[in-house]
Amino acid sequence: MYYYPYKKINHASEPKEKNHIQTQQEQKIPRSGDLIFQTSLSQQSQAIQLATQSPYSHCGIVFEENDQLYVLEAVQPVRRTLLTEWIKRGKDEHYVLKRLKDAEKTLTDSVIHEMQTIGRAWEGKDYDLTFEWTDDKMYCSELIWKIYDRTTGIKIGQPEQLKDFDLNSEIVKNKLTERYGNDIPLDDTVISPAAIFNSKLLETVQL
Repeated sequence: MYYYPYKKINHASEPKEKNHIQTQQEQKIPRSGDLIFQTSLSQQSQAIQLATQSPYSHCGIVFEENDQLYVLEAVQPVRRTLLTEWIKRGKDEHYVLKRLKDAEKTLTDSVIHEMQTIGRAWEGKDYDLTFEWTDDKMYCSELIWKIYDRTTGIKIGQPEQLKDFDLNSEIVKNKLTERYGNDIPLDDTVISPAAIFNSKLLETVQL
């Protein structure tokens, strides 16, 4: 027979452990200002994945309004979509949720309000098929990059030139020809979903 030394259980620590678990769970709940990524099932999705060497071809910014979670996204046209519906549109309903590392400090109520104000002003804009760096039309990563830049001064992800992407695939070449013809603007500034996704300013909340 073996005897084990008696070990007193410290029940006082249990609430703290439960609170820690609860806090971890709360951290995973989407909140205003979060960025969300998915693999789109759109016609251009595969070309974007190949050109950026990333599986994530679409992204948006989460906002809570009237106790509902929405994703502001640049599709045709720019609009708010219920988070649950947005998730269903992606491949296998898989998504990744990311958050600014110092969100608690930076994303104050007034900043979130300013973000939403800009977003509402841009709702209804056409989707930018040629990825131009103007506000006339919008594409998904441009929308969230500009909202963060103009409300916080934070540049999430490094804009690149079109020629910096992997343009070797026939799928990519065909899509470029379809959009631009023979005059492809290789020097144009573009911000990709991958550049934002890989930004060190963000942390992954839910994978």
